[in-house]
Amino acid sequence: MDVAEAAAVSELRPYAMVAGGDAIARAPDGRVVFVTGALPDELVRVEVTGRAQDYLRAHAVEVIEASPARVDASCPEFGRGCGGCQWQHIAVADQRTFKRKVIEDVLRRTARLEAPTIEPVVELPATGYRTTLRAGVVQGRAGYRQRRQHHIVAVGSCEVAHPLVEDLLLHGDYGDADEVVLRCGARTGERMAMTDPPGARMTIPDDARRAHVHEVVAGRTWRISGPSFFQSRPDGADALAALVAAAAADVRPGGAVDLYSGVGLFAGVLADRGWSVTAVESSKVAVGDARANLRKADVDVVRADVLKWRPPAADLVIANPSRQGLGKRGVATAVATGARRVVLVSCDVGAFGRDAGLLHAAGYRLASVTPVDLFPHTFHVEVVSVIDRA
Repeated sequence: MDVAEAAAVSELRPYAMVAGGDAIARAPDGRVVFVTGALPDELVRVEVTGRAQDYLRAHAVEVIEASPARVDASCPEFGRGCGGCQWQHIAVADQRTFKRKVIEDVLRRTARLEAPTIEPVVELPATGYRTTLRAGVVQGRAGYRQRRQHHIVAVGSCEVAHPLVEDLLLHGDYGDADEVVLRCGARTGERMAMTDPPGARMTIPDDARRAHVHEVVAGRTWRISGPSFFQSRPDGADALAALVAAAAADVRPGGAVDLYSGVGLFAGVLADRGWSVTAVESSKVAVGDARANLRKADVDVVRADVLKWRPPAADLVIANPSRQGLGKRGVATAVATGARRVVLVSCDVGAFGRDAGLLHAAGYRLASVTPVDLFPHTFHVEVVSVIDRA
C-alpha cells in the first residue's frame, strides 16, 4: 500500500455492519472498505491494514464524529487490547439491532431471498454468561489473543466469563500447554480444565480436575466431556431447545434426524415429545456422551460423518453444524431424508445465508428466522431458522 493510497482513504463514514463484525464503507475510488472498530454513520480516521483486488481492510484509529450507539467499554481489558470481545464499544441494545440487520443483509445478498419478517432477538444477560472458554497459554498463564494481533496476553478480569470459569482463567497455572479449555456447569457447580496438548502440567483447584461436567438444560441433566461441543451458556441452550421444540410442535411426531447432534441436546428434546430420533455425530467423545445422556430415550446415536452418511427417510431434520455450516454436501444429506421441515441452528451468519440459499435451490422455503443473542459484546449471533419443503 503506497502512501498516496493510504491517505486517500484516511477518513471514512461507514454505512452498515457486516458479517464478521466490521463496519463497511466506500473509499473515494468506490472500493469497499471493511473497518474494524467503527460504527455506521460515524466519521472515522482509519489506518489501512490490507488490500485485495476489489476491497480494502482498515481499522479505526480516531473517531471524529461518534455514533449514539458508541459507549465506553464496561470491561477494562477491552481498552488494553483484549480480543476476546469485539463489540464492547457498542451499547448492548444496539449490538442486537446490528445483528438483526446483518442477518437481513446476508439473506438478501448471499441467499438472494426475500426473507420472512425476522423475529425479535432473544435477549440474554450480557455479563457472566460464558461457561466454556478456549484460551491460549503463555508461560503458564491463560489469556486471550490481542486485538488485531496474534500473541496471547493474560487478563486481570473477564466480564463475560462465568465466575467458576473466570477463576480458572485468572488463577490457574497451565505449565507448558499451548491452549486450555475451561468449562463449568453453571447449574451444577462443576468445572473442569483440559489442556492442549493433553497431559500438560496444571496447578488448579482439585474440584476442576475432572474429565467432564454436568449441566441442566431443557429439563434434563447432560454429561459434557472436555472435547465435546455444548452451547456455552445454559440459558442460551434452553432458548435454542425451546425454539426447536416449537418448530417441531406443528409437525406430527414421527421420524426425525438430528445432524451434528453433539451430546444429544436436540435429540433429547424431540424424544421427550414423542419423536423417534436418529442422532448423527462424528466425534467419538460426544457420541459417548450422547449415548450416556439418552440411554433411556428413543434415540439411535450414530457415529458418522454427516457429509458421507446415507440418511433414512424422516419427517423432520434438525441441523446444528459448526461455523462452517452445512455446505452443499450437508444440505444434500438433509434433503435426502425427504423431510418436510428442516430446522437449522446456525452459529455463523454468513454460513447461514449460504445454507438458506442452498436449501431454497433444493425446493425448500424459509418460513421463520429467530436470532438468539448467545454472545453479547461479540459480533456472533445464533440463528434458528425453520425451512419447509415447498
